[in-house]
Amino acid sequence: MRNAFAKEVTRLAKKSSKLVLLSGDIGNRLFDDYKAIPNSNFINCGIAEANMMGVAAGLAMSKLKPIIYTITPFTTTRCLEQIRVDACYHDVPVIIVGTGSGLSYASLGPTHHSLEDFAIFRAIPNLTILAPSDGVELKKCLNEALKLDSPVYMRIGKKGEEIITDKSLKLKIGKSVTHKKGNDVCLIGTGTIMPEVIKAAEKLENKNVSVHIERFHTIKPLDKNSLRKIFKKFSLISVVEEHSQIGGLYGAIAEWRSLEKYHYNTRVLSFGTKDEFMHDIGSQHYARRKYGLDSQNIYKKTYSAFKK
Repeated sequence: MRNAFAKEVTRLAKKSSKLVLLSGDIGNRLFDDYKAIPNSNFINCGIAEANMMGVAAGLAMSKLKPIIYTITPFTTTRCLEQIRVDACYHDVPVIIVGTGSGLSYASLGPTHHSLEDFAIFRAIPNLTILAPSDGVELKKCLNEALKLDSPVYMRIGKKGEEIITDKSLKLKIGKSVTHKKGNDVCLIGTGTIMPEVIKAAEKLENKNVSVHIERFHTIKPLDKNSLRKIFKKFSLISVVEEHSQIGGLYGAIAEWRSLEKYHYNTRVLSFGTKDEFMHDIGSQHYARRKYGLDSQNIYKKTYSAFKK
């Protein structure tokens, strides 16, 4: 996904001199094409993410379009105060891109995991939260984010993500995407875990279970209209996210449901990480299996609940 981001931000910079890319001392070679653009605006802020956020907010107040790019934990929790006060309090159009989100850097330990970002940012006013599934959806999210006049956080993967998004998709922030229609159960997913969701659906289909798949590229604002339709139709829903089970997409849906006047007779399963730090060292694939975020576990638990 980072390559898709680099290509798209370079394309956009050729069209607008107002775009400014700020990096936390990563991706220097990744952005060679960007920096080769005459009069392009690229600032390597070094390993000083809090300062980078403040600089970006100042640029936004000066009518420019700053985009911050660095590894997710360092562009979120490390500079949380600056995001909250400098960007969100002033409600200025800073786009915060966190690469290697979720368990992408599982092999580097908890310092490089980002499993709390949705929960933290959902509570901050004025901030839109996006989680594209692949490089195609990333490009569409970035273009839509640049149209906003308010801060945006976009959580992306690292590299090699499977492409599942149709290039003809008309993406709109705050509107979920129906990936596949079905009648028996609904799988809701967000971000780069979506290929596992799709594989789980295929396993369920092999058991003659008709599966509906809904992709939520926007965590905030939540697509309440789509949720109402889904909850009215399905008695079983599985929510899958590479994030803590606390405060993420599942949490947002649970909060929405508790405030609805209509009582939905729907069982909702949560697939996410436990309330703990992962001290094991392994690949992203290993980490997903550890927390049951693999297609086999999603299929087994959903099928078991469906048969009851």
